[in-house]
Amino acid sequence: MAELNTGGKKATPRVDMTPMVDLMFLLVTFFILTTVISTPQAMDIAKPDKNEKLPENRLELKASKTMTILLGKSDKVAWYMGVAGESAPTIESGSQIEDAIVKNRKAADASGVAGDFVVLVKPTSGSTFQNFVDIMDELEILKVKVRQIDDDNILDNEKQFMKEKGIL
Repeated sequence: MAELNTGGKKATPRVDMTPMVDLMFLLVTFFILTTVISTPQAMDIAKPDKNEKLPENRLELKASKTMTILLGKSDKVAWYMGVAGESAPTIESGSQIEDAIVKNRKAADASGVAGDFVVLVKPTSGSTFQNFVDIMDELEILKVKVRQIDDDNILDNEKQFMKEKGIL
């Protein structure tokens, strides 16, 4: 048997890495093929121009068919039906608002007044973007056709009520 001339150093046996590389490629292939690639889902949100002098930029809402939802801090919402200040808002957690929307839509539809049920969403400085996304998702799930977003015109009495209740 011939000896390997290593210059006086001990020869280390060569380890074949082929099985390890094969295993890595199999694992990478497995994870690539089993991963679900999801496309991001987006919701179109269109807000009207700020020029209120133009008649096409003004939307007349029927008070009996309009529900206003004020988004507050700590995942709390305040809602009321009709005109602001005529009825005291109800405070609920974001997860309980579904029942209020369903109940108010049924009452508005049963009122006999023509027109669609409208939900006016007013995000406040205390709310988070996640609160806004959650309420918009809820309106989509409940198939509320007419929904408006108004973060510019939060009334003073709405702000005062929310501050008194600690959700603004």
